[in-house]
Amino acid sequence: MSEKKVTKEELLKKAKEPAKRAMKWHPFYRGKIEVSPKVQIKTFDDFGVWYTPGVAKPCQDIHDNPEMVYEHTNKWNNVAVVSDGSRVLGLGDIGPEASMPVMEGKGLLFKYLGGVDAFPICLDAHDPDDIIQAVKWIAPSFGGINLEDISKPKCFYVLDRLREELDIPVWHDDQQGTAAITLAGIINGLKVVNKKIEHAKIGLIGSGAANICLARTLLKAGVPGKNLYLCDSSGLLHADREDLDQKNNPMKWEFAQKTNKEKQDGGIPELIAGKDVVVAASKPGPDTIKKEWLTKINDDAILFAEANPIPEIWPWEAKEAGVRIVGTGRSDFPNQVNNSIGFPGIFRGTLDVRATTISDEMHIEAAYAIAEVAEEQGIHEDYLVPTMDNTEVYIRQAVRVGMKAIDQGLARLKLSEDELRDIAETIILKSRKQTKILMDSGHIELAPPL
Repeated sequence: MSEKKVTKEELLKKAKEPAKRAMKWHPFYRGKIEVSPKVQIKTFDDFGVWYTPGVAKPCQDIHDNPEMVYEHTNKWNNVAVVSDGSRVLGLGDIGPEASMPVMEGKGLLFKYLGGVDAFPICLDAHDPDDIIQAVKWIAPSFGGINLEDISKPKCFYVLDRLREELDIPVWHDDQQGTAAITLAGIINGLKVVNKKIEHAKIGLIGSGAANICLARTLLKAGVPGKNLYLCDSSGLLHADREDLDQKNNPMKWEFAQKTNKEKQDGGIPELIAGKDVVVAASKPGPDTIKKEWLTKINDDAILFAEANPIPEIWPWEAKEAGVRIVGTGRSDFPNQVNNSIGFPGIFRGTLDVRATTISDEMHIEAAYAIAEVAEEQGIHEDYLVPTMDNTEVYIRQAVRVGMKAIDQGLARLKLSEDELRDIAETIILKSRKQTKILMDSGHIELAPPL
């Protein structure tokens, strides 16, 4: 008996469901995360240990030896999710208050998927130097900083300055996080279609934070510059583009020299033509990529349309145009190429060895861990990377990232592979069990139906 064919109308209706639920559930819970105790409180006398007078002793110990802050406090597991709300989920510059639901959601994913205590820090500061100063002021409370939804080009400047000036890892998830999960998808997608990464022609639509970092990542992962192409709203990047210069567009200028060696002109249609892989990280669709443009893509091609909340083209339209493998940033379609598969595990491993930064090599290591877990389960056209319910993918990344940090001399703690796995597994499973207990006991209420 054949399966019932799903209509386009049914697919569109399904795609709109998360937004409907969001407007019902967000005001019901009034926030996604909260602070709860992690210490015993058997009697009120215990507050004499956790607060005055007992707390003076660990304070003095930290003053005498600053590294003891990792032993006496939760700094080792605290991450600040920092945004000015200037480029949110394809919504643009909506400001710090309006960005709060996203940053809280990030905190929820950090905790549930990686066991990381993450706090939304939405800044009413748009000047990049003010953002840098604010983060430096709060840094003593945190073991890591996650920059989120900050517009370009200031996101590059803020990230570079903070990485130079702080001794804790600073990460821009729209850059390294997106690059890690996208690389994982490309690795396994090329395996499915039986192509080699060093031979594949790859086009990137959009030259913002995500694709600039992805381009750098792909070059480090073995893609030759002659096989890599980027375009922005003005067309393909190449060395003869007169509007690109080192002073005003340093990132684009750099990749204009490194890629598109034949100096091909044109826009998105020309970039798509003849490519084995196309990654779009541009403006939300569904008509940013036209169906007819995809008819010129290579046979057995891969397309990742990563814009949120609506991909640059609906997956079924891309399939109808002849694309063999399609991924998006959404969890309700196959092949979710989304940062949520990467950053919780990457930060887990980073925090567990008290790394001073997150190098490109660390997030590339995470990409191979993601691809490896999916391959073990059996990859195919609709399954290139694990889904969020796969606990192993976060544990595996944590171990590999921690080991790479140790190998690169970036870790304060040197732990064995077995020790790293035990730490990550214990913390991640604890977080999931705690949430289940709270739901089963009714302390987390069930959300109302639509």
